[in-house]
Amino acid sequence: MKNRSLVSQFRITLVYILFAVIASTLLTWIIAAFVFMNAVDNGKLRPENYYEQQIPNIKQYVQEEKSMILSTDSKARLDDIVQGDSFFYQTTDNEGNILYGSYEERVFDSKEKLYQSLNTTVLLNGHYVHVVPVIDDEGKITGAVSLVYTLNLSTVNPDKHWISIILVLVILSPFIYMILFTILFSRNYAGNISHPLQILANGAQQIKNKNLDFEIHYHADNELGELCLAFTEMKTALKTSLSAQWKMEQERIEMVEALAHDLKSPLSIIKAYSEALVDDTDVDEEQRQYLSIMEENIEKSVSLVQQMQYTSELDSASVSLVKVSVNIQEFLKQKTTDYMLQGRSKNITVTLDFQNIIPLTVNLDINKLERILDNIVSNSLQYTPINGEIKISVKAENGNIYYRICDTGAGFSSKDLEKVFVKFYRGDEARQSKDGHSGLGLYIAKQLTELMGGTIRIENSKLGGGCVIFSHTI
Repeated sequence: MKNRSLVSQFRITLVYILFAVIASTLLTWIIAAFVFMNAVDNGKLRPENYYEQQIPNIKQYVQEEKSMILSTDSKARLDDIVQGDSFFYQTTDNEGNILYGSYEERVFDSKEKLYQSLNTTVLLNGHYVHVVPVIDDEGKITGAVSLVYTLNLSTVNPDKHWISIILVLVILSPFIYMILFTILFSRNYAGNISHPLQILANGAQQIKNKNLDFEIHYHADNELGELCLAFTEMKTALKTSLSAQWKMEQERIEMVEALAHDLKSPLSIIKAYSEALVDDTDVDEEQRQYLSIMEENIEKSVSLVQQMQYTSELDSASVSLVKVSVNIQEFLKQKTTDYMLQGRSKNITVTLDFQNIIPLTVNLDINKLERILDNIVSNSLQYTPINGEIKISVKAENGNIYYRICDTGAGFSSKDLEKVFVKFYRGDEARQSKDGHSGLGLYIAKQLTELMGGTIRIENSKLGGGCVIFSHTI
């Protein structure tokens, strides 16, 4: 069946459901009819007109007793004859007055109505009433016995509760079978659809994980088969293009890593010679200024090379967590002191605020946390004006530690808010400085934050300046 189109499968499934419902319903009704007829024949089940069938015998008894039936002495005998949950009687005189009986409410409110109903069956208030006249030896009507009953299968049987349930189930059987067979057949139909879709979902996950060495083992002459075939063709095309792209990306990472590694040695040599020249007493003041500028830019180049090398390690997924037990409060206080020393040249104040109780000892990769803080705070130090302030707020919540680092700089532009974590993004004019930067600091911070099981984002403070908020698990 799976080789048929989805529309054909749906139509066939619908036909199967209808056929199964009709067949099962007919079979149920036949079995129910047979069981009821057999129960009636064996006396285990009374028919609906069971009470009505008792009337001739009761009528004969009343006629034999004649006027003696009006005496209360006959009550015990009538109670034995007229029995049932919905079978009652009422004995009245020729004026319609109640003498005795099992039906307490007056059946007829006038003598005329009583006489009009003699030897007939009338329907009153949902009950059938058959009136048997009481005639004396002279042929005069001296009273009447009114038999009150209902025509209902359940009311004439002792186990009427179960009979009602069975009758309801028999009547509702088409709907019950419709639900059952719909679930049964639709499950098979849904399986024919979900199976290839699950295969495609697994294939998409394989592609996401950069694995293109897999096969789609589903073949059918329908829309899903065509979809799987198209997916296979797409996977083949992707394997050709993405493999080349992944190879180029890997080569780029390796090239950047090699370049960063190769630049370290010449930069170290240049730095050593520039320091030696600065210490040389034969160098005049102008040359000393030139050498100082050279040394400053060499430091920047060394820092950039280190960031490029670390970024390559992150991109190649060779970086892992090395967790140790750390006194996080003492660590943060020491880092704040270091940042105060770095900001002294611009008279920048760096403060640390613990917003709630922070655990003294935390198990984490302290080197990666330090790199995240250094990258964020170095940006803040760079963009915060003279006499500015950097505030570091820390709180513990729901198994995480949250850091909020805000400065009094120019804040982030709309472009910064979208691209600040992109590799090599240098920032919009609002956060630019004359010295510039590599555009790797916040990118590295984002990669390390996610590696530590946290998140990172930026926003502008309501009081002005930019804020970087990040977290990590503990």
